[in-house]
Amino acid sequence: MEFKPCAENALLITLGDLITPSLNAKVRLLYKTLRAQNLKGLVEIVPAYASLLVIYDPFIQTHAHLIELVKNLNLDLPTEQEQEAYLVEIPACYELGLDLESVAEQTGLSPAQVIEKHSGRDYLVYCLGFLPGFVYLGGLDPALRLPRLAIPRLEVAAGSIGIANEQTGIYPIDSPAGWHILAQTPISLYVPTQEPPVCVRAGDYIRYKPISLQEYQESHTCPKRTLVSKDALHV
Repeated sequence: MEFKPCAENALLITLGDLITPSLNAKVRLLYKTLRAQNLKGLVEIVPAYASLLVIYDPFIQTHAHLIELVKNLNLDLPTEQEQEAYLVEIPACYELGLDLESVAEQTGLSPAQVIEKHSGRDYLVYCLGFLPGFVYLGGLDPALRLPRLAIPRLEVAAGSIGIANEQTGIYPIDSPAGWHILAQTPISLYVPTQEPPVCVRAGDYIRYKPISLQEYQESHTCPKRTLVSKDALHV
């Protein structure tokens, strides 16, 4: 575990240098444990793939106190926590994938094979960031791994589902984008007027469900998080 001050009011805690489900589980456990401490002066905790940024009021908290606190925390994952996870099924219309054909061409697969590989496994939500509700999902099939676009798009529509390197993700609002867009979901992942405003959380798993263009045009609401055994996941 490594500690680095970030200005006078933040501490970066790095747990490792790999992107793995087990290390990310430790990050989420540290996040929950720190929140449960109800520390005075704590402003925000931002979890990422393998690290946490702890932002605090420097007139109330100090780097030294936080480091000592974290070093003494128990970060052993409970066995029962490792056996279950929340699953969220996201409808995906691959007919609206801007880059489906080019991804198929670059990978040597047919469009149908690209769809099968992309929707055939469940993806861990490692963290949220970049945009409100943007989910960073890991575990993309090796056959689909491509670098980011050489020239990013100035804008893609909200609900665009993209891939880049080992990741897949969903753009929750209209945004510039450098990922290959495989599909579009009618689901609004970010609804600022509801609580919570994002219907998925770090540690959940997302399953893409292929739908037709007609099904896409029907009304949809954000699906519920369903607690399932990890044995039921396709990872």
